[in-house]
Amino acid sequence: MLSPETDLTVRSDPREGVQPVTDAGRRCRNPFLFVVGCQRSGTTMLQRMLDAHPRLAVAYDSLFIPRALSDTPLGVDPIVDDAIVERVRRHPRFARLELGEAILDEAREGSPHYSEFVSRIYDAYARLKGKELAGEKSPGYCRHLPRLCSVFPWVKVIHLIRDGREVALSIRDWGKGAAKLELWKDEPIAVGALWWRRDIILGCDSGRVLGEDRYIETRYERLVADPDGESRRLCAFLGISFNERMTHYHEGRVRQGTNLSAKAAWLPPTRGLRDWRRDLTERDVELFEAIAGDQLSMLGYERAFPIISPAIREIAQRCEHWWLQHVT
Repeated sequence: MLSPETDLTVRSDPREGVQPVTDAGRRCRNPFLFVVGCQRSGTTMLQRMLDAHPRLAVAYDSLFIPRALSDTPLGVDPIVDDAIVERVRRHPRFARLELGEAILDEAREGSPHYSEFVSRIYDAYARLKGKELAGEKSPGYCRHLPRLCSVFPWVKVIHLIRDGREVALSIRDWGKGAAKLELWKDEPIAVGALWWRRDIILGCDSGRVLGEDRYIETRYERLVADPDGESRRLCAFLGISFNERMTHYHEGRVRQGTNLSAKAAWLPPTRGLRDWRRDLTERDVELFEAIAGDQLSMLGYERAFPIISPAIREIAQRCEHWWLQHVT
């Protein structure tokens, strides 16, 4: 917590009695930030780095926030009623906050609108973790940014982007998430390409209109190559001082085991855990680029196949047709 001598004082707030400020003196509300990005892009690593900051608690995939807004028109901050409270209470991921269900009744007190209700929940999460600021890491929030950022107009968004070929490779090896789709059984890399392309388009298009004070993009490749420098850049965006605990988040938690994933092993930022050049066939690389090559180019990733063969293009078109019929 802050010492009496620091200028990062906690100021009065009629909602809860106190409200934290950033290093620049900007008053904050919770949820303070959302960490988004396509699944398997390294968002858990980034969440752990940010959560290690002594002022910031970042929850892990609770997912409940947009679900409770699913029936609400875009831009509307709904009135909190019994149905909304119960929708949050019954959400299977709400328990990840470890707050207990009673917090929902407490948060509802004096919270006429959903934004205030959620804000009180994340105030409680921050207190639980002994911190001031609290946010959420949920990769799929990249598909809900217009709705979320209209209801929470103060929230900051960090969008983690990774070369989609490595994302598709990771989805293939992981066997969850997008891998639940029927097409994945026959064309796992195509599913990864379609999933990544959708999330990149939605995340970038929705985020970039928010402005540089509310939205920032970071690259997985940059984060593992220079975790210290990139953490400093993200802290500057958030308005909080860099703390070395962020790049030492793994210390004392690393687990040994040949069958453990990087996530389960609590590895530090590590380069080369996956390499699409090494681990994908030429056919799979060409198929990925037939589907999402334009997005790779938009983001500055070099393409291996600037010209797609007719045979692979036909497969890509069949996969896109399936996607349109079953997903979008």
